[in-house]
Amino acid sequence: MMMSEGNEETKPKTEYTDGKNIPNVWLVRPCESYKDEYTECTSIKGRFHQYFIYGENRDCTQWQTDFENCMKYRLHNDIPALETVIQSESKRRYERLAPHYLNDVWKHRTSPPEDWNKPLPAKMQEEYKNTYLDHKAREYKASQT
Repeated sequence: MMMSEGNEETKPKTEYTDGKNIPNVWLVRPCESYKDEYTECTSIKGRFHQYFIYGENRDCTQWQTDFENCMKYRLHNDIPALETVIQSESKRRYERLAPHYLNDVWKHRTSPPEDWNKPLPAKMQEEYKNTYLDHKAREYKASQT
């Protein structure tokens, strides 16, 4: 079903810009995803998963708060509510990536190894021949010329 041009005003905002330069606004998800996360978090399946992984049920209220703040911004252009959602997403992102950045076992690269694209060893090249991937690669190369 196609939307007529007259209904464009009722279409919810999916981009969060209002002319102001708000840092990290790209972190904000569509409001419905916060509601979905809250619903999943409080479901029986979600609770069972939390108990299995963490040994306890997790607090899901932040998802609900983020949904409410996101809707405040969407409906009333409430910039402080948007900034609260950005803070919450930043915290969530930091917690998600903390093990990666705090890892002291592996040395983090700043560039790829010098020989990252050297040919595979002969044995691996032989095993690769006549595989599905090999056929598709040849097919792709032929279509490019």
